[in-house]
Amino acid sequence: MPASPSTARAINDRLALRLLQDEGPLTAGQLKELTGLSRPTVADLVERLAASGLIEVVGETGAQRRGPNARVYGIVAGRAQLAALDVRTEGVTVVVSDLLGRVLAEASAPIGDDAGTGPAVEQAVTLVERAVKEAGADRLHTVGIGAPGLIDPASGELRVSSGLPAWHRRLVAALQERLPEARVSVENETNLAALAEQHAGAARDRDTFVLLWLGHGTGAAVVLDGALRRGASGGTGEIGFLPVPGTGALPSARDCEGGFHSLAGSAAIVELAGECGVPAAVPGQMWAAAGEPDAAPLVRWAVAAVGEGGGGPEAEAPQAADLAGSQVAVRFLDVLADRVAIGVASVVAVLDPGCVVLGGEVGQAGGEALAARVAERLRRMAPLPTEVRPGTLGGGAVLHGALLTARQSAQGELFGATPEAR
Repeated sequence: MPASPSTARAINDRLALRLLQDEGPLTAGQLKELTGLSRPTVADLVERLAASGLIEVVGETGAQRRGPNARVYGIVAGRAQLAALDVRTEGVTVVVSDLLGRVLAEASAPIGDDAGTGPAVEQAVTLVERAVKEAGADRLHTVGIGAPGLIDPASGELRVSSGLPAWHRRLVAALQERLPEARVSVENETNLAALAEQHAGAARDRDTFVLLWLGHGTGAAVVLDGALRRGASGGTGEIGFLPVPGTGALPSARDCEGGFHSLAGSAAIVELAGECGVPAAVPGQMWAAAGEPDAAPLVRWAVAAVGEGGGGPEAEAPQAADLAGSQVAVRFLDVLADRVAIGVASVVAVLDPGCVVLGGEVGQAGGEALAARVAERLRRMAPLPTEVRPGTLGGGAVLHGALLTARQSAQGELFGATPEAR
């Protein structure tokens, strides 16, 4: 059945808004060309969207030609302010942005293990309020939170976990109480990292892939046919609990020690570096980013030492000074790749994703050098063709993903709230 006039107008409005979001400011003529709509239809929707406060004139074109200039329309970025939080066991990072994702303010604060639940929650909420004030925002429309742990698919809340601080679970409710007009949502940090790598990182050309998170701990996110898969209980990707050879033990229902985490978590990689002869204080440690796992600068140093190029927070790590250092680095990377490949092969055998992204701070530090080594081992272990790529966003992927989901939520509500769509 053909759409009613009001439905057709709402569809056209959302199409135009999506184009303005993806392409940036456009003229009415450009909207006509991109949408295929008639000139009168485009003129009507531009007038309608401007009247609803969603778009505005942001400039003119045609300054070099005769005749009247064409108006350029863009989304009203200040229509809503958003916040994104990356909640870790040791602290919180927050950014506040406009509707287009332009960062207006950012802040971070450590939260010690000795902080009680109440004080920790208050410290995190105060950090958000301070960032909102710095951004000059009257109120927040949407808050997106990335946190470790399982998200209950029925309630959308963090599930109780003995391995995580109690203040994590209390934070969502506290933010909703202090920001009553905002929509507050929480998502698993690795899932958000996968969405970020798909949006602006290593998986931009993939609608099916797995992100293997290598940071303080390990995790995995599964994207199949363009959709993030969370599982029946929200636990898809808890790869740290995967029983693997080489750990000398088995994980339990409450502790991932003995699982893949014991091979590829940061503490395990630091221990491996020592066993391989990596100096306890390698030069690369001076290049560590604040809050990143101890393993990341060790891996970054090793990649630089073998001269294969790797990722870093801000600068290239120094080269190893001699051949012995290079040999140590090669051995370290080879054994690390052996370990990572065990987890990757397990994922590939079950899901056949075609692409695995090594994300997190350690995956980014390893760069192509680590990814190529893992891919080589995977070809010998698994019959399914799989590309292994290094993540490009590192630890920042969680915050990027949280802001991305906040934008999508806010735009979904506002873009569907035009006069004809109500």
